[in-house]
Amino acid sequence: MDHRPRRLRTTPAMRRLVAETRLHPADLVLPMFVAEGATEPRPISSMPGVVQHSVDSFTRAIAEAAEAGIGGIMLFGVPLEKDAIGSGATDPDGILNVATRIAVEEAGDALVVQTDLCLDEFTDHGHCGVLDAHGVVDNDATLERYRDMALAQAESGSQLLGLSGMMDGQVAAVREVLESSGFEDTAILAYSAKYASAFYGPFREAVQSTLKGDRRSYQLDAANGREGIREVLLDIEQGADVVMVKPAGSYLDVLAETAAVSTVPVWAYQVSGEYAMVEAAAANGWIDRDRAIHESVLAIKRAGADVVLTYWATELAGQLR
Repeated sequence: MDHRPRRLRTTPAMRRLVAETRLHPADLVLPMFVAEGATEPRPISSMPGVVQHSVDSFTRAIAEAAEAGIGGIMLFGVPLEKDAIGSGATDPDGILNVATRIAVEEAGDALVVQTDLCLDEFTDHGHCGVLDAHGVVDNDATLERYRDMALAQAESGSQLLGLSGMMDGQVAAVREVLESSGFEDTAILAYSAKYASAFYGPFREAVQSTLKGDRRSYQLDAANGREGIREVLLDIEQGADVVMVKPAGSYLDVLAETAAVSTVPVWAYQVSGEYAMVEAAAANGWIDRDRAIHESVLAIKRAGADVVLTYWATELAGQLR
């Protein structure tokens, strides 16, 4: 009988030595919510341990993330006022652009400051784009807003723009305006294979979304894997510097195929629902929380992600060091 596999599992040191996949703090990015007008951090009930930050708590969290050695932070703004076109997204004094400038100053060279480039946090209807007279998302009108958002975020100092709206041609539109405006070095993270998922539920609370209905007309159908790969390849062709699969846990097959064909770095987003399920199960004593966190992120890395966006980034990085 061949006992070679078991001989390499005998001790923690042996298992660590022969591990095929490893996590490092620099592989992790922390999504952060910053709320306009907040005087103290506001807990998000569906995401225990995650908050809408005030400016003060935001700066402290940035320092903690930098100390933990994670790779970067992804910023989401929660404005006080919303309207049909998401005006706050392009206002230089809007919460996301203000938070970006603070983050750039606080983080220095320790973290890559990234910003969510999408309208859903800023629109009163909750969709990721501008609506036409029939209440349908107008792809081309939305691209114009994305171009303006890209300039506002680049001017605020964002080093990487996270295009999460799933509009056709969004990468090409943003790449063109960045290069024509002197921001050739600003990188684009394309949420290329972003699925219309039930696992985004807690995020809606986090950004106080006013969405009625769903986003299935522009986000990908859960049944379609090949379509996700087509979107990835289109975004690479249009100039994406990084491509994203979102959510991560339910789409590891798409992630693995993306990693096999991509010529640029591949990232994955462990979304709010994935976070909430682990926290809820752990709170009830049904699973080992720390092991479940590590295993879930390790699986995403093993499937092919170069970087993982996760709400546990700072905590997990501390355990890895």
